[in-house]
Amino acid sequence: LQLIGVTCLLIAFKYEEIYPPQVRDLVYICDRAYSRTEIVKMEEIILNALNYQITIPSAHAFLVRYLKAGHANKKIVQISCYILDGTLQSYNLLHYLPSQIAAAAVLIARRTDGRNSWSPTLSKYADYSEEEIIPVAKAILIEKSSSSRKLNAVNKKYSSSRYGAVAKIEYKCDF
Repeated sequence: LQLIGVTCLLIAFKYEEIYPPQVRDLVYICDRAYSRTEIVKMEEIILNALNYQITIPSAHAFLVRYLKAGHANKKIVQISCYILDGTLQSYNLLHYLPSQIAAAAVLIARRTDGRNSWSPTLSKYADYSEEEIIPVAKAILIEKSSSSRKLNAVNKKYSSSRYGAVAKIEYKCDF
């Protein structure tokens, strides 16, 4: 079990860290219970069992793509990130796909900034029409308006001028 654990740490380090620890460091951590060869072999076994699929597409990855496709300005980026970060605290939005949540965040941000809510380019890259995203955007704004006052870290972060104070904007569900 320790071999599996240390090998999973190695995989996670390689995926997340710029400078992951070397295998010899993990051998040392295990008090030399496993050799470098055993850890590397276990890494291969684990990655093969996972079909080398160690990540899932996150809403943030979709958001970056949609913001580029929509030629977003700084304010739209800040609003979209604020909306998206706020959805992380909501259990009621879990049934939506990450791509839908990201698309809805962009739609809300564009509408708030006074731009067209959706564009043909966004439809192409997101593979959603505006009509498909509006219910998701409504659900996000309803959830945002009913969220707990105890969970205010996102609002606090995005109230600062560093993030454009976008948490202080009033978001209307008028679509």
